[in-house]
Amino acid sequence: MKKKIKVSISYPPLESENGVPLLTQNRQFQWFNSPTYIYPVVPAYAATMLERDGFEVTWDDAIAEEKPYGEWLKDIYRRRPDLIAIESKTPVIKRHWRIIRDLKGLDPDWKPCVALMGDHVTALPHESMQYSPVDFVITGGDYDFLLLNLCRVMEEGPVEENADLLEPGIWYRSGAKALNTGRFKLEHDLKRLPRIDRILTRWHLYSEKNGNYKRLPGAYTMAGRDCWWAKCSFCSWTTLYPRFRVRTPESLLEEVGSLISGFGVKEIMDDTGTFPTGKWLQTFCEGMIETGFNKKIFFDCNMRFGALTGQDYGLMKKAGFRLLLFGIESANQGTLDRLNKGVTAEGIIESCRLAREAGLYPHITIMFGYPWESYEEAENTIRLGRHLLKKGYAWTVQATVVIPYPGTPLFNYCKENGYLLTEDWDQYDMRGPVIKTPYPSRDVSRLVQQIYSTAFNHEFLLRRIFSIRDADDIRYFLRAGGKVLGHLLDFKGARKAGLKMHGEYVPR
Repeated sequence: MKKKIKVSISYPPLESENGVPLLTQNRQFQWFNSPTYIYPVVPAYAATMLERDGFEVTWDDAIAEEKPYGEWLKDIYRRRPDLIAIESKTPVIKRHWRIIRDLKGLDPDWKPCVALMGDHVTALPHESMQYSPVDFVITGGDYDFLLLNLCRVMEEGPVEENADLLEPGIWYRSGAKALNTGRFKLEHDLKRLPRIDRILTRWHLYSEKNGNYKRLPGAYTMAGRDCWWAKCSFCSWTTLYPRFRVRTPESLLEEVGSLISGFGVKEIMDDTGTFPTGKWLQTFCEGMIETGFNKKIFFDCNMRFGALTGQDYGLMKKAGFRLLLFGIESANQGTLDRLNKGVTAEGIIESCRLAREAGLYPHITIMFGYPWESYEEAENTIRLGRHLLKKGYAWTVQATVVIPYPGTPLFNYCKENGYLLTEDWDQYDMRGPVIKTPYPSRDVSRLVQQIYSTAFNHEFLLRRIFSIRDADDIRYFLRAGGKVLGHLLDFKGARKAGLKMHGEYVPR
């Protein structure tokens, strides 16, 4: 009889004075002073698929559980899984290497296998094989399907002896050698995805501490993988998903219904990189209206400027959509063109205006610290952001520091042109710039804080106060205020990047 593999999908504690790590389901890593936990959809599919296949699966998010590291080690040693799968990202990859060493050294009679997944190891798979005792690296964004494949092969015996059964995209060890099965292929049919087991994956851990939600509890879905534009040069998830695939609108409607009836969810955030448009969107919206789901929940999603008309926004409002997340990134056309955003500054304002006129609430994201932008150009972005917020065309904002992740065109550009201050991945945590700018690096964090300080502008505050209609609005207003104060602290006294090289990393 084949041995059944015990699998733990784990997010080990990453204790830091910087705050809570935003690791799960994030295209950009950041430390938050205000605890925020985002439901990791693809690993949740992995857990569900493994359990359905007969594996013993543990959902082990010690970050969301707020579990101390020592306690986590004791718990995982008590369970002794055969395979521990960890999603990683550039700023914490070295921490995960150290954690893998700790796991391997717990007991000479128990040597768990460990697999790393995510955008960083997809870009640099051999690095983790070289600098850590990790057993497997799963590349690409379909690590739910690939993890299932790996576990099935592990049941057959030593992986290196059955490597021909592994799907493309998996790195493994054979003696002292690190081997791989070739480049990953995004050929898995998303129609085969099961409905996520929300109980197994402990959805309640992520249902409240999330700034996107106005109504609680909230939940996450993903209609597609990942963005139908997929050209933005800074986005790390283009490394995972160079090709866009989408589920059917009917399958998403079914999932919405199950979240409402089975879990009492009142708001859903769909985290597809850009939500499907055209006929797909129309079918989904009409389904939301016909089922009456639009009366029971709010629905949020990521969207691109210029992708929709005022009529589209009107249909979305009728269908129960509330929050739309737009990436501005910069007000300067030269920067927008370098980033391959495919938008104009004028189009940004027009899309926000149309969405807001339809009754939707645009959330805008902005970045500072481009190597080619002057301080005066960065101030143009400050002015655009403030204009949108004060006039009510945008409802909320997120400002961040530009971080060029390995595998992205932006990283390659910065490296080739000598803009990188460091390749110590610990410093890619958004506590400060890691690329040269034409102005002092400390001013990058100040620019970020200037955007968040708009929340204390009297015109902005009056619009928010007069928008209050019910108790949900009051609670959301108070939660949002707490998040703004947290973000101001996130960038207060940020590190001067590039001045300190530390840790165990050996430069390539």
